[in-house]
Amino acid sequence: MKQNDDFAYYLSKFFQSYLSGIRNVSENTIHSYRDTFTKLLVYYRDNCGMAPEKMSFSVFTREQIENFLFSLENEQKCSISTRNQRLAAIKSFCRYVQIERPDLLMQCQSIMSLQNKKHPKPVISYLTMTEVQLLFNQPDTTTRKGRRDLALLSLMYDSAARVQEICDLKVSDVRLMDSSIVRLYGKGRKVREVPLEKPCVEILKCYMEENGLMQKTVLEMPLFYNNQMKKLSRSGVSYVLEKYIDKMNAGSVIIPKKITPHCLRHSKAMHMLEAGINLVYIRDYLGHESIETTQVYARANPEAKRKAIKKMELSSPSPVLPDWNDDPDLMKFLHSL
Repeated sequence: MKQNDDFAYYLSKFFQSYLSGIRNVSENTIHSYRDTFTKLLVYYRDNCGMAPEKMSFSVFTREQIENFLFSLENEQKCSISTRNQRLAAIKSFCRYVQIERPDLLMQCQSIMSLQNKKHPKPVISYLTMTEVQLLFNQPDTTTRKGRRDLALLSLMYDSAARVQEICDLKVSDVRLMDSSIVRLYGKGRKVREVPLEKPCVEILKCYMEENGLMQKTVLEMPLFYNNQMKKLSRSGVSYVLEKYIDKMNAGSVIIPKKITPHCLRHSKAMHMLEAGINLVYIRDYLGHESIETTQVYARANPEAKRKAIKKMELSSPSPVLPDWNDDPDLMKFLHSL
């Protein structure tokens, strides 16, 4: 690169040194940021006639970023949530640039002052305990693939893992002993160990023994893999779940809402809340950064609200109104009318 002060130079350093090195963000975050700047460069090429290799800070302005966000929503039909994610990536780049290039401080600050667009919060989709049990009954456990799918669904629910956390699991991340746990690698490269309940442990143990995954020589193998012996992808996990949801809907039980792998995570959190487990423990179980994130389950769970109201009714004093017929002065007044 000829110049050390052009846009391409700092964008390259942002990805190669800052995100992966200094920040040590996850691979998924890097991919998301990469997609944002790919779309941004395409926008400048198509709308400003500026080739990516000629991109400069002179056109990296608040006005153009606003236009880019507008095009995401109105031309590419992106959701408001996606629009806000793209803006977050651009702001992260601006925070990096303002340190590396103090002369661009005001320009970066102007872009960083852009506000996220408000949008209605989506309703949390989750399965009831009965629906989860029915889901577990769908795989054909007389087949090898059916037994794998049952192990996959059972672990997804029991661990409340994100779909990428399930995909990234290796054999070495599972400990099936007296205190069985699974080690999950979450957002921001945070690691947490989640306890597993006995039914899930039994299903997982049978799956691992059948597939030779209890040996020390396979510790680095993916826990769940496809026909090419590669780890299942996010779309692969979604396909497995959708297949059995469709099978449920073809029977006597209809699940109208769209069920994704993340819904199993929501389901576990809701059931823990209904069981009276403290939000602090649910937060740690889910790997949330803040308890405020976990509180969405308390706000969205009607059963928890119903139990709280019932408990309040039992403890609340009930005022007793006196019978007006027992008041002689009032009766005398009424008869005098």
